[in-house]
Amino acid sequence: MADKVSTQAREAVDKMSAATSEAADAVQNSYSVALEGMQDYTKKWMEFAQANAQAAMDFYQKLSRVKSPAEFMELSTAHAQKQLTTLTDQTKELGELAQRVTLETAEPLKTGFTKASGGT
Repeated sequence: MADKVSTQAREAVDKMSAATSEAADAVQNSYSVALEGMQDYTKKWMEFAQANAQAAMDFYQKLSRVKSPAEFMELSTAHAQKQLTTLTDQTKELGELAQRVTLETAEPLKTGFTKASGGT
């Protein structure tokens, strides 16, 4: 009887150890995915910031050649419309990227904990 209890206890400890190891691996994988995702997000954000800075510089150069208030208004309106569209597109793209990174980060955890808990 003692042997049976000892064997069952050892098996339970082994299962718990394996589950803990799998969970730790899932957390580590999730962290790696999150780090890579944040790097992608930061890279994309910097790309957008550079493009927006360049657009502003181009606008200021064109603005310096303006000869009338009407030309100023036309140039300003066109620039504002273009920037609004650009910022809307950039915000959408960054939002989609953040959502993708979040889902990709959660997947190793979901898979790892499902395996660790004995699910499929």
